[in-house]
Amino acid sequence: MSSAIAPIEERRLLGIGLVLGAYFLFTAIDSSSKWLGLAGLPVMQIVFLRYAIHLGIVSAVYLPTQRQALLRSGNMKLEVLRAIALLGSSLCNLTAVQYLPLTVTGSIAFTMPLILCALSVPLLGEHVGWRRWTAIGVGFIGILIIVRPGTDAFHPAALLCLAGAFFSAFYFLLTRRLAGVDSTATQQFYGAIIATIALTPFAFANWTWPQRPADWVAFFGIGIAGYLAHQLSTIAHRLAPASALAPFAYFQIIFLAGSSWLVFGQAPDFWLYIGAPIVIASGLYIWLRERELSRPVTPIAEER
Repeated sequence: MSSAIAPIEERRLLGIGLVLGAYFLFTAIDSSSKWLGLAGLPVMQIVFLRYAIHLGIVSAVYLPTQRQALLRSGNMKLEVLRAIALLGSSLCNLTAVQYLPLTVTGSIAFTMPLILCALSVPLLGEHVGWRRWTAIGVGFIGILIIVRPGTDAFHPAALLCLAGAFFSAFYFLLTRRLAGVDSTATQQFYGAIIATIALTPFAFANWTWPQRPADWVAFFGIGIAGYLAHQLSTIAHRLAPASALAPFAYFQIIFLAGSSWLVFGQAPDFWLYIGAPIVIASGLYIWLRERELSRPVTPIAEER
């Protein structure tokens, strides 16, 4: 049976709704990871669980009907690169949340649109004018306010968050490139199986079983949330362009703040209230500027 590859569509409202659900579930992944870390599980095992359970769900749902079609890719090179980018993002972020509040890791992750804009120059050959370069610079000033390098408040895990944002930018770029090329199921399968294989030797080196009922919920929940989050995100990028979805990533700070405060008792500090709005405003400005430049070019609209 062939794997149906859904075409790219223009259903932006549905795409926005799906991507908001995805960001809520991404918050569940980070929260489950932090919970399991506090319960004593090694980071490599946590990341392994996130993908191994994900792989089990994808295989159970799609293999019985799609079989070999599930493995067939129209661009295997992009699938592998996408999977590596996703694994890199997970390793960085799920390690960082063990040391930093979710609100801090989330705020740093919001540099992803800034990084994506910067990467569009070497990777896509796009022109980025001085206004957007300025916004990128201002956004990183916001990050410096949040992490405060050189002070006692700085933790090296903040650098992992920044690396995770780079990997996420690559991941979302490749996800859009694969829309209409491979089915959502195929993208899910390769994203999960490549990470699972890569992590297996490290995960079982110091395997630890959960002890409390809540630990078991997080144990399985991290993989289930991973499957559902990427399912929704992949479909959303098929229904709406990345430029339309990008601003709604900032809603995740609400989800992260709620989880950080209610689940872990970590309220945002003063500097987060200063730095996070700067990062968010920079990302939104880049989004608005890109929308303006996507219109028919006129002498007024040209960026200088």
